[in-house]
Amino acid sequence: MSALLDIILPVFLIIGFGYAARKTNLILDSGVDGMMRFAQNFAIPCLLFRNMATLDIAANFEPGIFAAFYSGAFFCFIASGLLAFYAFKRAPEDSVAIGFCCLFSNSLLLGLPIMERAYGSAALAGNFTIIALHSPILYTAGIAAMEVVRARGTGLSPTALTTKIAKQIVRQPLVIGILLGLAWNLSGLPLFAVADGALQLMARAALPVALFGLGGILCQYRFGGDMRVIGMICALSLIVHPLITFTLGKAVGLNVDQLRSAVVTASMAPGVNAYLFANAYGVAKRVSASSVLLATALSILSIVVWLHILP
Repeated sequence: MSALLDIILPVFLIIGFGYAARKTNLILDSGVDGMMRFAQNFAIPCLLFRNMATLDIAANFEPGIFAAFYSGAFFCFIASGLLAFYAFKRAPEDSVAIGFCCLFSNSLLLGLPIMERAYGSAALAGNFTIIALHSPILYTAGIAAMEVVRARGTGLSPTALTTKIAKQIVRQPLVIGILLGLAWNLSGLPLFAVADGALQLMARAALPVALFGLGGILCQYRFGGDMRVIGMICALSLIVHPLITFTLGKAVGLNVDQLRSAVVTASMAPGVNAYLFANAYGVAKRVSASSVLLATALSILSIVVWLHILP
């Protein structure tokens, strides 16, 4: 328990620092926006590029780990979107953003450090395997759903809609970072020492800057909104997703390390990108920001439970 708190509480301290800095006007909204743009458009893509460029794809590719993790993710995405629309009477665009909160778990900010502390750095291969497809698959699903919803009644042809969705996806900096890293990996070229050093410097800045910026963002919104929707997001993200992943992982015969990586990643709260997605489209921003904060706090309990359940 103390080891988990050593990992999780520093995350909250950085978020709280960002919140306090914005609350006391030590940093303004424009500064917070600039930090989040730096993290999302430059630092995190560099982190993902380096991880993808150096990942041993052949040794770590396991279809079962994708089936277990992403089946749970997409079930929660669809279930939360439908519940938001039909049960909680949210607008279609809001419903997609709410669904995206349950789809995009915090695989980087929480998943990696918790796995490393709990099982050691040698156990992270499964995490990087999941992360390699995390942004491309999930952003594709989220952007496609949002663009389809926004295109209703506009008369946009299927071809034009598909082209628009494809353009939105390939413009995502996180997707660009992963795809470029994959291309470099497949080329067989090593990362040059100077370039690798620069990438590592950018990568080290990615997570603290994103966390600090999230604190500033949360200061812009009063916590709350539709607490029923926020509670649903927390339940699906912290309970249903890892439960589905654990059940399917056992069914497809994942080994111990793979099962740990899949379930621990699935048990994470919605990541910063859940808010960034809502913010990009200007919908459900308050619910998304509040869900990230509350689910991250509650994940302390869910992580402890899953670490006790896992072999």
